[in-house]
Amino acid sequence: MTKQALIVVDIQNEYFPGGKMLLEGIDQAAANAAVAIARARANGDVVVNIHHQEPDPQAPVFTAGTDGITIHPSVAPQAGEKVILKNYPNAFLKTDLHEYLQAQGVERVVIIGAMSHMCIQATTRAASDLGYQATVLHDACATLALAFNGVTVPAAQVHASSMAALGFAYAEVVGVGEWLES
Repeated sequence: MTKQALIVVDIQNEYFPGGKMLLEGIDQAAANAAVAIARARANGDVVVNIHHQEPDPQAPVFTAGTDGITIHPSVAPQAGEKVILKNYPNAFLKTDLHEYLQAQGVERVVIIGAMSHMCIQATTRAASDLGYQATVLHDACATLALAFNGVTVPAAQVHASSMAALGFAYAEVVGVGEWLES
């Protein structure tokens, strides 16, 4: 049987009410993430918790020493679970995530968290490039509206586009319910 890891990316206080970068649908995504985490723990899967911090102490968001960088209580790591601090969108870049997964014998990763268009995209693509079988649980991820060249793209469309791109070539993209049934 292929060993699996659940990678929980950046479900941090900064993205929730009271934080500096509120994501659309973050409460529901976190609730779905909590369900996925509970299943992974019950199955004995490796659970890896990722949280972002900007290296610049003057950064406007994810600033060291603030509550914003704290992993949200709804998905808090349990004792003994790996917690990785990252400074880039890709959770593999300049961290020990790949080495840790390799040491655990992981071949398949399931990725959840924030933001769909940024850290979920970067981490999933890197996982695929490193040879992991990747799955993204789309309803355990959240994002925000973006603007480009005078056009505002609603969060739901940003999310859908991100999931479509990942599903095209990098990962299986399913909902938590479908994943629980598999």
